[in-house]
Amino acid sequence: MSAEDFAALRQQMLVDIAAHTFFSRERIGKDVLDGRVMEVMGKVPRHEFVPFELKPFAYIDRPLPIGFDKTISQPFIVALMTDLLELREEDSVLEIGTGLGYQAAVLAELARKVYSVEIIEELATQAAQRLQRAGYTNVEIKVGNGYYGWPEKGPFDKMIVTAAPELIPPPLIDQLKPSGRMVIPAGLPDSQQLMVVEKSAAGKVSTQEILQVRFGQLEGAPDF
Repeated sequence: MSAEDFAALRQQMLVDIAAHTFFSRERIGKDVLDGRVMEVMGKVPRHEFVPFELKPFAYIDRPLPIGFDKTISQPFIVALMTDLLELREEDSVLEIGTGLGYQAAVLAELARKVYSVEIIEELATQAAQRLQRAGYTNVEIKVGNGYYGWPEKGPFDKMIVTAAPELIPPPLIDQLKPSGRMVIPAGLPDSQQLMVVEKSAAGKVSTQEILQVRFGQLEGAPDF
């Protein structure tokens, strides 16, 4: 497929995201997503962040397998989670669950620096290569257990988690700056909720449920 073909598919993806947003408006509390987020979704080459054989399907509004029983989230969810972060150009962002790097690329367009943790070494290596090829220089990746965040690089203005723990990991809350915001799916596999976690300037934590979702479980949580 040519660059023009992919560009046309990307524009259709934006139409699908906008329609999904409108039909979900009562649950997510808005009719449209931030224009900056939609602009970036229309720019980042999603087909460069999926396995080669799935490139023709990269812009369909659904999750796709990326190996190791993992998936790349559907475009609507990527756009919604990014929108809910309320990113600023000066933000330092922690991402848990790099996958092949697509969400990190979207974040990198909107924030100063992205730190991303991936538990599977081969995915982390591929993501770094794909991000480098696409020209992203403000993303740093490490192989590790995302449950514990990346304390050496924190605290962070924003956090995004692309796998679901049953409970929000305390280490992530600790690494969130005052006035910071986290977007995370959490809950039992059949009853996960996409949540926004906010920490006030005084350090008080509040949560808001947005909509029901289905993510893979966050690996590496300790057994209590």
